[in-house]
Amino acid sequence: MKSKKIIFIIFSFFVILSFCFSTSLASSPSYIWSLSSTGLLETVSDTETALKLESGGAILIEQSTGSVLYDHNSHEKFRPASVTKVMSLLLIMEAIDGGELKLTDNITCSGNAASMGGSQIWLEPNEVLTTEEMLKAICLNSANDCVVAMAEHLAGSEEEFVTRMNNKAKSLGMHDTSFKNCHGLDEDGHLTSAYDIALMSRELLEKHPSITKYTSIYMDSLRSGETGLVNTNKLVRNYNGCTRT
Repeated sequence: MKSKKIIFIIFSFFVILSFCFSTSLASSPSYIWSLSSTGLLETVSDTETALKLESGGAILIEQSTGSVLYDHNSHEKFRPASVTKVMSLLLIMEAIDGGELKLTDNITCSGNAASMGGSQIWLEPNEVLTTEEMLKAICLNSANDCVVAMAEHLAGSEEEFVTRMNNKAKSLGMHDTSFKNCHGLDEDGHLTSAYDIALMSRELLEKHPSITKYTSIYMDSLRSGETGLVNTNKLVRNYNGCTRT
């Protein structure tokens, strides 16, 4: 399947492993973000100009009500790349807020988690980080090794965690989605849509707003300062209300 771009219009605090703004359309310009196969969003233009661009799918929603304000092929299926981690983070935050997992719990990296490619912080097999440290690495650096380690810790295996991801997607009405992994590296059948990303992103922000404690960080460090973390969304540094997960 040839990778396409998905265009998302973000209104009010909408996360897509990704970026979100807590400002309103009335007080500041609207922005469109282009999601490429790398899972990173980039500013395309202002709304008036960007709406003239070709895109695979787009959706504009209001977070508190879920009202759809703009829709363009929002149910067309695409490879989500690291946007996948929105669902992974949703399940992690459910475990934390439900008392199943603590921020201070130690998470051990398996050989499988350490072998992940793509974006990572190069965890070593049997290396231990706390849940909170793992969250920082996932939210700032989109660390594949960390999200797999968390999946294995919570569900016993990545495969079982992915089953939970798909069950959650079904419960949210994400009918366009089929998860094959918890990190987003391309895999046959690993698909979602702009509409479904809006559903899981709204669920994460509405039910677990404390996730923004991590997505709003611009710089941090792990391993006693030896590993630097810099948010890949540089707007976090100078745009008030902007976050990346």
